[in-house]
Amino acid sequence: MTYRGRFAPSPTGSLHAGSLVAAVASWLCARYAGGEWLLRMEDIDPPREVPGSAASILAALPAFGLRADAPVLLQSQRIAAYDVAFATLREAGLVFACWCSRNDLAASGDMHRDGHCVARPVANRRPAWRMRVPDIDVSFDDALQGPQRQSLRESAGDFVIRRVEGFYSYQLACVVDDAFQGITDVVRGADLLDSTARQIWLQRCLDLPMPTYRHLPLVMDAEGHKLSKSTQAFPVDATDPLPALRFALDFLNVPTPAQAIDADALMTRALEDFDPALLPHCSGHSSS
Repeated sequence: MTYRGRFAPSPTGSLHAGSLVAAVASWLCARYAGGEWLLRMEDIDPPREVPGSAASILAALPAFGLRADAPVLLQSQRIAAYDVAFATLREAGLVFACWCSRNDLAASGDMHRDGHCVARPVANRRPAWRMRVPDIDVSFDDALQGPQRQSLRESAGDFVIRRVEGFYSYQLACVVDDAFQGITDVVRGADLLDSTARQIWLQRCLDLPMPTYRHLPLVMDAEGHKLSKSTQAFPVDATDPLPALRFALDFLNVPTPAQAIDADALMTRALEDFDPALLPHCSGHSSS
């Protein structure tokens, strides 16, 4: 298959340096392979969304030389596809209704295991729906971090795929949409490395293809905290893109010329010198 990558931000704030690094890396990998680069807006968690941030992110990307090869996919318009996937899992007996609260799961370290809800059904309250997770290890080779292995039962447990409010989880929506968009290679931050085993398990249960994964180190602030929307990181400036773009390329070990007229010229030159083998590695991620 032709290489097809993607950048899939969530609209919880403006584009920031950490997100820009992931966007630039995924774009470079796709262009290096002669493939396509797509955009997906993961807007299925309304309580966490910041009004206007989706439009802000999409408007900012071209200023950094990042243009997609197809119209953006909005997850908020994909609910019917998630309904079908959920129905498939339910018919196969792979999900179960759960009324457990955090207090109910405190004794087990906030982990739900073995497909048994310890709380009684509540007639006037909707349940969450969880995957029945078997006691197996899921292994995969990360193209950047090397061999990975995770015990689903011990590390993930019976994870939620549809919340009490009716919203589908990131895990299910991500898997369904990666398959729908024909994504062959996923380049993203190492904060999502722990999600990969759950996504691979869902791919197996839904008979969906598994892409190649490449997880990048996270951009940290001066105090060693993840630079992200959740820590209210200062947004990058789309009206003056070269400083943030040079920062992202330097973080990714991509040489950049001292002079560049604009972001498009800088990205064109960066692509000429790009080698995915030189992308930075995380420490302590030989296995999960």
